[in-house]
Formats: sequence, C-alpha cells, structure tokens
Amino acid sequence: MKKKLLLTFFAAIMLSNLSFAQLNKELSDVKYRRSSLHTILIESESFPQKEIVLNAYYNAEFPNKYNDHNIGEKSINPSNYIITDEDRIEAGTSKSKFGKIGASFMSNVTAGIVDSTAADYPLIIGKYFKDKKTANQIVAKWFDRQEDGSFDMNLIGERGQYDATALKVDEAKGSARGISLLSDAGEELIDKTFVVVSKLNYISNEVVALPIYLALIESLKDSNKLVKMAGERAAKKVYEKTREGYSVWTTSYLYKLKWNDSIQTVFYSNLWVDKNNLNPTRKEAFDNSNLFELEYIGSEKSSSLVTFSLKEKRTEEQIITLSTVRNVNSVFAKLQKKYDVFKPKVPLLTGFPITAKIGMKEGVEEGDKFEVLEQTQDPETGKTKYVRKGTIKVEKKLLWDNRFNAFENSEESSTLDCTTFSGAKDYYPGMLIRQIN
Repeated sequence: MKKKLLLTFFAAIMLSNLSFAQLNKELSDVKYRRSSLHTILIESESFPQKEIVLNAYYNAEFPNKYNDHNIGEKSINPSNYIITDEDRIEAGTSKSKFGKIGASFMSNVTAGIVDSTAADYPLIIGKYFKDKKTANQIVAKWFDRQEDGSFDMNLIGERGQYDATALKVDEAKGSARGISLLSDAGEELIDKTFVVVSKLNYISNEVVALPIYLALIESLKDSNKLVKMAGERAAKKVYEKTREGYSVWTTSYLYKLKWNDSIQTVFYSNLWVDKNNLNPTRKEAFDNSNLFELEYIGSEKSSSLVTFSLKEKRTEEQIITLSTVRNVNSVFAKLQKKYDVFKPKVPLLTGFPITAKIGMKEGVEEGDKFEVLEQTQDPETGKTKYVRKGTIKVEKKLLWDNRFNAFENSEESSTLDCTTFSGAKDYYPGMLIRQIN
C-alpha cells in the first residue's frame, strides 16, 4: 500500500512538471496585443566600414516586443528633401542647437562628424512622410488594402484576437456593440502604431579627438606660461585617452500614428471600400486624403566605443556588427524608458516564481520596477481595459542577458532564459507587465 502511494506521488510530480514545462513553452509564444512598428534608416554619407554597419542594421532581429508593420520602403535619402530657412522658421527651429556660429565651429572641430544639419532631420522626415504619404500606407496595411481599393479586417482580427465576423464593418456600424468593437480595435491596435527613423554613423575616434585637441592647444596660446603648460598637459592626457578605436553613433526619431474617434468615423463613413461594393471615388479619396498623420514624439541618441584587441576571438566584422546592433537596441531601450506611450507590454511567463521574457536588450537593469496589469473585457461592449494589480521588481543576479550575441566567443555563459522578479504570489502566467519609472 505504501509502495503504491509513493508511485502515485512521484507520478503526480512528474505529470505536474511535464504540464509546467508545456505551459512555459506555450506561454513563451503567448499572443497578446503588441504595439506595431515600422523602421526606416536615413541614408548616410560615406564613413568607415559603412557596408558592414548597414548590413548589421538591416540584418538585425526585429524588436520582438512589437508587431512588424513594414510597409516596404526602408530608407530616406535626405538630399531629396531640401530644408530652407522658411521651413525652419515655420517649424520654429534654428539650423542647429549650437546656433549658426556654434554649429560651424563644432562641424570644423570634429571634421564634420557633428552634423550641423542634425536639427533639420525631423523636418526632412516630415517632408518624406508627406511626399510618400507614409501614414496612409500604414493605415492601408492595417486594413489589408488591395489594388482595387478594398479593405478588410483580417489583420486587425488576427493581431487583436477579435472575431472577424463581429468586426465586419458594414454590420458593426449598425449597432452600438459593433461601433464599440471597432473603437476598441482602433485604440488597442491602430492607435499604437509607431515609426522609428534612425541615423547611423561609424567614426574613428582620432578624427574627433585630434581636432578638439588642436583647438584646445590653440585656445591656450595667449595664456601665461604656467597656465599654458598645465592646459597642454591636461589636453594631451584627454586626447590620448579618447583617440583609440572607433565609435558607433545612432540617433533615432520616434513617431506615432494619429488615430482617434473622429479620424475613425471619417475613415469608416467616407473612405471605407468593401470588396463586395467597390467604389472608385472612395478609392481616389483615400489615395489623396490628408486625414492621416504621424506625430513626432521625440528622439534619443546612443554611442558605443568599438575597440580591437589581440585577445579578441571575434573578427573585425563581427565586432563592428555586435556594436552596431547593440547600439541600435540601446536607442530603442532609451525611447521606451523615456516615452510611456512606446513602452511595450510583456506577458508573465510564470506567476511563481515571477518571470518574463524581457532583459538587458530592452535596457532592463537590476532593481527596475514594473506594474502588473490584468487584461479584462467589458461584457457589454467588448472593449478592453487593463487593471493594475500591483508592482514587481527585478531580482538581483536574475536578470536575463538577451543582448545580441551576449556569450558568443566568450568563456562566460548563462543558463538564464528569462528575468525573475520579486513581488506578490497571486500573479499568474499571461498577465502583462510594463516598466514604470
């Protein structure tokens, strides 16, 4: 009898472990309503190792906390969009945050590496968006627009786990519940569509360090002997420290698609075309419409030092690729931390211990706090809402290093494949977490 009980006990444990493993596997791919993202690169002038840097950018893994909302064109040629003084005055910007004299000085001192036209990039991007009707293209992708101008709700149904039948526009517009569902889809999905435009550069630190050093020496020429000697020694020390290696520089600009009830109403009422009721007039109206816009949220910068060592097991190309990808990831992490609207929600992998598939690649650090959200649905309208159930904190030494090639060619290794948090014990897998400041 005792033997039978023991066998039953161990069988139950094995079954429990198997179910837990299966649950983890399922939850690692759990579907939830991600924000959507399209990325674009501003084409750059020639710089060292340009081909390697650009290949690294284009071949990097897409940020997996977002839906890939690629609409095709992936680069902007800034020379096609000339910015005039009138454009700057209208936008309320000067040519550079350094001012005209300062911009010229910084450009000369850094051999042109500090771009005196950097303040123009948001204006260039704005002209590009207007010229290409980028916002219209983003909306068109959401509704799977065809060559005949017709739309459908298949992608929205798939990404939002909606019933496609319930989202049939012609029928939905005829009921309060249908309108609520369309509104929920708009708020939960379309309104959370972003575009990140990035500018890359890869420069020799010597190119920046030497002109700055020479300029500092020049500024000391009229000083007395003691001040001059001390200044020259200090300048030389800084120069020697900063001249080695290369740096990857990345600046990224964040934009969000505007979508609200009034835009939604005009779209469904005046521009919607159904496959069973084609309308050339509405098709043309959508093509020419200025209803849709991308609003500028903000920008962030990141730079990474690239050094080569005889002890390094990676090739030069691998080192440059690693630095480029990590630098771009760093800019994304900064944008997410700074702008709440861009912060991704991530599902809990397990409730006890509390774990989630988020880590260093997303800029998470030990001690960072996250809010835990429970997704609920109004049974009357079907609209989604998120209820805050508490907060959790990243545990020390249990932060997942999911950065690009974190342990490749390294003697170090890690068994972590998720981040562990401390907090209450009543959370469950599938609840969503979002970082808080």
